Amino acid sequence: PGGKQLEPLKYARVALEASVSRRKAECCILGTTSLLYHCLEKGASVAFVLRDVGVLLIEGSRVQMRFYLDFLEKVIGERIQDSATLKALHQLDMVMPQAVPISSLSFTGRVIIFPK
Repeated sequence: PGGKQLEPLKYARVALEASVSRRKAECCILGTTSLLYHCLEKGASVAFVLRDVGVLLIEGSRVQMRFYLDFLEKVIGERIQDSATLKALHQLDMVMPQAVPISSLSFTGRVIIFPK
């Protein structure tokens, strides 16, 4: 849709950025996507922890991204101190502290966390 073309993943670039061999990068990516596929196929809840950014939570047909406050402040370039803004972000379930256990984000309290 929209005339967009898929581009193949550049394993060599990922390997360079992660300081690992191309083979290791490819094995990790393929292993992760395979495990994710099987988890989703069985209806398991999964969470991708994106270091210094937040958590992508997938539960059934519900997909939710929760951001760390520090990340949002870096994006906008200033501290979010306005209590009304903070309250709105929390009510929209868009922001979370990094110390919150990821299982507490799930309705069931059971979630498979990536990466591990």
